[in-house]
Amino acid sequence: MTSLFAQEIRLSKRHEEIVSQRLMLLQQMENKLGDQHTEKASQLQTVETAFKRNLSLLKDIEAAEKSLQTRIHPLPRPEVVSLETRYWASVEEYIPNFFLFLLGRAPYPFAVENQNEAENTIQNEA
Repeated sequence: MTSLFAQEIRLSKRHEEIVSQRLMLLQQMENKLGDQHTEKASQLQTVETAFKRNLSLLKDIEAAEKSLQTRIHPLPRPEVVSLETRYWASVEEYIPNFFLFLLGRAPYPFAVENQNEAENTIQNEA
């Protein structure tokens, strides 16, 4: 019976060692988890700071690019813009007249004035 009692004491001590070791490991795991959360929060803060910095740099680059573009290609004067607008409006107005001509299905849409005189002048000079 003493051997059973001694074995019981040994097992009880071993159990206490295991429970103590388990508590120590649980505490280490909690500490490590806390450290991981702290590190993750720090990394997140670093990422957010870098994102804001990159966004600011991108805006600065875009502003510099726009500034350089206006120096290289200054905006045309209002008279030029007006002429260009009227030119393209005229082109759009006459496109239907030239559409069939460009497809090769109709003659040139506008008569050339004094075409005979121009041909005679060319022939006489030759």
